[in-house]
Amino acid sequence: MTFAEGFGTEGRAGFFDDVGTVRDVLQNHLLQTVALLAMEPPISDSADAYRDEEVKVLRQAKALDPADTVLGQYVGYLDEPGVAPESRTETFVATTLYIDSWRWAGVPFHLRAGKHLPGNATEAVVELVRPPRLLFAGSQAGVPEANRLHFRLGHSDGVTMKMQAKVPGQEMRTQEIALDVDFDVALGHRRAAYERLLSDAMLGRRHRFAREDTIDEEWRIVDPLLRRDSRPRPYYQGTWGPDGADDVAGGHWHTVTLK
Repeated sequence: MTFAEGFGTEGRAGFFDDVGTVRDVLQNHLLQTVALLAMEPPISDSADAYRDEEVKVLRQAKALDPADTVLGQYVGYLDEPGVAPESRTETFVATTLYIDSWRWAGVPFHLRAGKHLPGNATEAVVELVRPPRLLFAGSQAGVPEANRLHFRLGHSDGVTMKMQAKVPGQEMRTQEIALDVDFDVALGHRRAAYERLLSDAMLGRRHRFAREDTIDEEWRIVDPLLRRDSRPRPYYQGTWGPDGADDVAGGHWHTVTLK
């Protein structure tokens, strides 16, 4: 899961320096998205039924381990007005979350977020398990990539399924193809996120608003990262974070759609 911003603090360095990326993005945006992806279907369409399933997932999530985490700070951050000269505030985080449940035990949820990355993106990529036997994979074909679902959020939102299809001809090999749905094209114009939130607030719809027990669980999950005393690793603006960030996701992160 990637939450990338192609810009810095945008004049808010004095505020951000007391917050950091873990509090600003990971604790709320990313963990809320994890809950949406991993939760079971609610028993009804009521707000509490929806939020019961959400908090159930988070209660089963293990607290984040600093050993599975890379924190970074972009070069030039210390020169911004309002930033403490020796600030250890992170502008980038990459970590792995585990949910200790029957459905998700052993499945890693790789999360990253940061400022001054190559562009803007909010995207969750679900990599499906490869089948035990590959039908279209001859001895010379190599191992095909796993099928994937890309959930694009925020801008150009929609869903892309990247799957393997057999290449025409006699050879038993596959090629990746993409089945894409753009929500703007398929569904037409929709209200902006804050318009929807304000409308829900006025109508008393609570589905989009986190409940207190949900927030408590989110803070429990990120608390070990907030207690660390190490300096974040430096990274250059326009890159995907500091050295070691790719190792968090097993050597590489899936490509996401940038704006």
